[in-house]
Amino acid sequence: MKTAIVILNWNGKQLLEQFLPSIVEFSSDLADVYVADNASTDDSIAFVKANFPTVKIVVNEVNGGYAKGYNDALQHIEADIYCLINSDIEVTKNWLPPVLNIFKNNSNTAIVQPKLLDFNDKSKFEYAGAGGGFVDFLGYPYCRGRVFNHLETDNGQFNDVADIFWASGACFFIRSAVFHQLNGFDEDYFAHQEEIDLCWRAQNEGFHIKYVGESTVYHVGGATLQESNPQKTYLNFRNSLFTILKNVPRRYLIQIVVSRLILDGVAGMKFLIELRPVHTLSILKAHASFYQNLRKFIGKRRKLQRKTNYFIHKSVVWQYFILGRRKFENLR
Repeated sequence: MKTAIVILNWNGKQLLEQFLPSIVEFSSDLADVYVADNASTDDSIAFVKANFPTVKIVVNEVNGGYAKGYNDALQHIEADIYCLINSDIEVTKNWLPPVLNIFKNNSNTAIVQPKLLDFNDKSKFEYAGAGGGFVDFLGYPYCRGRVFNHLETDNGQFNDVADIFWASGACFFIRSAVFHQLNGFDEDYFAHQEEIDLCWRAQNEGFHIKYVGESTVYHVGGATLQESNPQKTYLNFRNSLFTILKNVPRRYLIQIVVSRLILDGVAGMKFLIELRPVHTLSILKAHASFYQNLRKFIGKRRKLQRKTNYFIHKSVVWQYFILGRRKFENLR
């Protein structure tokens, strides 16, 4: 299988300087390495050309965020498997074979994620994907090894191969045929949670998503938008509502949307109490954008094939905040 590792870059010279060497060293024998540039204004592309002559470059005309950035770039890259990887990830020796073997031996597996550990504390799972992602009944994402903000120590508890609900966009392997069949990422998301939507749509079509614990990468996280950035709050709250509206089975839809709007209000009050009113404003803006795009996303929903057997009937909010269950293994 021809594999392409594609690093989306926007003004990321420093990150490329730090992390591109490990990707080239540990990947070039099994994959072509690309930098997909999102209309950078720094000299990151000149740096790549001067220092990494084997790395191929695709230049996008505009910065369309993660979603459009990859959609645009992957039109120009021929491969059987795409690995979409953040510029702030350090890979390890022999990280590719376990993942590629899953694709070779499981024809219905369309998407794969390796183990994501924290670059700054390599004993801990990393927030963005940890040991593979799931969503609860209300559409809240969580991971094996990360429930809300609680991060577990990696003691080998997730050194397995497992079926998961979503794979992290920080290091996201997907069959190219499936990516294009599903028309790629939803560009209305711009960035954040578009990978959850794509995974949900893939499962609607009967494809499987797997986590491979034998493959390990280390992720810095927040290199583009830090957790404290109100724009990140806006995108996360808005895009989560978009994903629910597009993908939740009809019989649960109104109940879940109303519940999420109420809980978002609670989160907004919490930000006020914490003297972070700019994040409360971000939630209000997210809801305004959701209402403005309601008709558009209902139209998208109608075009999607609907199945209901994949849905997760558990509330992580209740178990985490009320019952105090912090670890994935304790969730019921």
